[in-house]
Amino acid sequence: MGKKIMLVDDAAFMRMTIKNCLTKAGYTELIEAGDGQQAVDTYGKEHPDLVIMDITMPNMDGIQALQAIKGMDGGAKVVMCSAMGQEAMVVEAIRLGAMDFIVKPFKPDRILQTVQKILG
Repeated sequence: MGKKIMLVDDAAFMRMTIKNCLTKAGYTELIEAGDGQQAVDTYGKEHPDLVIMDITMPNMDGIQALQAIKGMDGGAKVVMCSAMGQEAMVVEAIRLGAMDFIVKPFKPDRILQTVQKILG
């Protein structure tokens, strides 16, 4: 598919879950980051086509990382992930430029629909 996707979550299990879903659908260029700061650093080096990022993380949360990534690249495509009950943060993320959000626990179909919608 040739599209590079960065998965950002402090829980390795969550990254693995999304990775397995995307790999089965044919996405092979997957990079990972364990927190917001790592995501910002990695984005600068790798310039992925899409970022799927958790909101709640240590060191730098997803909202701060979204702002930093958008500051680097206004055209960055970022999808936020959140648990139920984080509506205020989701609204803030959309206001700051996130393209969509996925609610945890994930449904593989929802992840794929979102990725395909954004990457074509």
